[in-house]
Amino acid sequence: MSNHLRGKTLFISGASRGIGLAIALRAAREGANVAIAAKTDQPHPRLPGTIHTAAAQVEAAGGQALALSCDIRDEQQVEAAVAASVARFGGIDICINNASAISLTPLLDTPLKRFDLMHGVNARGSFLVTQKCMPHLLKAANPHVLTISPPLAMQERWFAPHVAYTMAKFGMSMLVLGVAGEYRGRVGVNALWPRTAIDTAAMAALASFMAVGALRSARIMADAAHLILTADARRTTGNFYIDDELLAADGITDLSGYGPPGVPDVDITPDIFVPSLRELRGPPATGSR
Repeated sequence: MSNHLRGKTLFISGASRGIGLAIALRAAREGANVAIAAKTDQPHPRLPGTIHTAAAQVEAAGGQALALSCDIRDEQQVEAAVAASVARFGGIDICINNASAISLTPLLDTPLKRFDLMHGVNARGSFLVTQKCMPHLLKAANPHVLTISPPLAMQERWFAPHVAYTMAKFGMSMLVLGVAGEYRGRVGVNALWPRTAIDTAAMAALASFMAVGALRSARIMADAAHLILTADARRTTGNFYIDDELLAADGITDLSGYGPPGVPDVDITPDIFVPSLRELRGPPATGSR
């Protein structure tokens, strides 16, 4: 398949900042069209960027942009955003489920309102966006759905500290599993998750109640996503990719450019839901001399 996204149309939820924006800019540099579907249409007191600043960045990078104020929990808003994207760009080639709500709280500290928000945005919202994009994806030459969600590793350690959030994120991953099977051979449906924590506004917010060290740039997720989105959708489907593993399979093993200068890979803050680099490599060798 083509190794670039020129002329392709991406519909990205939550693309006003973070990983979604990084994927948008990576595609824009190749001349892609990007529909930026997110809630932030006015400056936020604590969060950087709006759909309008993201659109300006996409166009400055060489792409075409459409800023869409859209709450993905609302069916009518999603329908309208998808229709506007098709009207502007003539179709949709790629659907990116990036929008997500997070609260790393235990059972007794998770209000039901927060539980409902996470499930409404993460699982239900991703289902809704995928559902409304699918009729247009089926008309595309090499259609992909990419969801930013973790592998389905059913281990107690990923559920016990924040069961509500894990359920909501795994709901996104179960969507990948089901839709990949339903549309196998027609649409590539995959998940992508970072090995390490990524430098986003969400991580900045989490730093107030958990230890956060060195972070990788969102560019690593954008580069990994690019490999998926330019692959043959008929063959590349049903996978739960980890960013560093995917890049390594493409021959990219030096990841120092994605992290803070001078910080070894093994010292980058690990993300949840996957083993850390330190776990994979084992403890440092010791011995007497």
